[in-house]
Amino acid sequence: MRVSTIDSPLTYSVINGKKYGLDYELAQQFANYLGVKLKVTVRQNISQLFDDLDNGNADLLAAGLVYDSARVKNYQPGPMYYSVSQQLVYRVGQYRPRSLATVNENQLTIAPGHVVVNDLQRLKETKFPDLSWKVDDKKGSTTLLEEVISGKLDYTIADSVAISLFQRVHPELAVALDVTDEQPVTWFSRLDDDNTLSAALLDFFNSINEDGSLARIEEKYLGHGDDFDYVDTRSFLRAVDNVLPELEPLFKKYAKEIDWRLLAAISYQESHWDPLATSPTGVRGLMMLTKNTAQSLGLTDRTDAEQSISGGARYLEDMMAKVPETVPEDERIWFALAAYNMGYAHMLDARSLTVKTKGNPDSWTDVKQRLPLLSQKPYYSKLTYGYARGHEAYAYVENIRKYQISLVGYLQEKEKQEAEAMKLAQDYPAVSPEELNKAPFPFLSFLSQSSGYLTHSPSLLFTPQKKEEK
Repeated sequence: MRVSTIDSPLTYSVINGKKYGLDYELAQQFANYLGVKLKVTVRQNISQLFDDLDNGNADLLAAGLVYDSARVKNYQPGPMYYSVSQQLVYRVGQYRPRSLATVNENQLTIAPGHVVVNDLQRLKETKFPDLSWKVDDKKGSTTLLEEVISGKLDYTIADSVAISLFQRVHPELAVALDVTDEQPVTWFSRLDDDNTLSAALLDFFNSINEDGSLARIEEKYLGHGDDFDYVDTRSFLRAVDNVLPELEPLFKKYAKEIDWRLLAAISYQESHWDPLATSPTGVRGLMMLTKNTAQSLGLTDRTDAEQSISGGARYLEDMMAKVPETVPEDERIWFALAAYNMGYAHMLDARSLTVKTKGNPDSWTDVKQRLPLLSQKPYYSKLTYGYARGHEAYAYVENIRKYQISLVGYLQEKEKQEAEAMKLAQDYPAVSPEELNKAPFPFLSFLSQSSGYLTHSPSLLFTPQKKEEK
């Protein structure tokens, strides 16, 4: 089965050789359902995706595409599985447009094939006659978002989910206004006379809806929430640059059952990576362990970074081991974190309450919705272990997930920049600062003055440039 998609954090990406993405995982499951092999082709923009269908180079488009009346005239839509709105974005610190009335093509650039072009055309005809925009045939939405972040471009339009993920790594990206209401997302295939593929796709989505696997995948990629906090995210990324490097070896050393970046995110939520952190209730250290927990783990100094991280990791492993085996593997960590925060017994109460209110106790989506009820008397009075600050456990897990998304994306981007710098270093051998300003190196001279990442490569002899504070 040939599937065309776009490289983005939500749809499809490759990290350390492993493939991720909501649409990728669904496509792989669909291929397994059909008993065929999956072949993925990555395209730069939406226009190229539909070219693949037109030219017979793809069977399906799985790329977070919006259902649109114009598209369904020529292509077969599949089941709709989540929704997004289209939003106009700008860079923090720059002018924020409050309306599309004054936006023009010198400011707004759209990716080719983007569904919002139809919406903009309708708005121009009915409300904003002076509205204009430019379509860049060579760039996709991801590239245009990056250009807004860098200040190269004033505005672009992208879907709300993609923007929220970008903001976890680039908090300077801000939403100016909503261009559309919520729109359903679907896959597309060629118009099929016998409906073979579309019928199979409908059966597949019905089955994963019924067994809960669709909800689990959506929780994994869409469950991080949309309550973006600019100040908090920016502070976290500063700490990643300034504090994390010293602690990173310890997180890698003791994160045995989970990804080290998740362990680091847990520690940041607990203490903001302050080894001396102390709460009013007496918990201390990077992992904010109680005195009793530390003693049970054989720790002698909760403020010692290595002891705290090793103890916290072991305690979390104990919680994960206790999570009922009926909970799917990829969701066990969230149940364990809730138990880590409010106690294992109260996590069991949350599962029990989920059953009583006709939810699935093995679904994190269902259980987390009941957590705030643990502090409400009509509910906790009927539970085995009584009152708990379930709303805090809910926020605790959600915050950790957001920090993890930010950390993974930020480190991945740094690796990409370092790889680009290394390639430039190989293409253009190191020269002295004096030679940079002499012929025949005008291109290198320009790069050394304008490119932030070039001067970060230790193999180059460029004079370091001071990065502007964001």
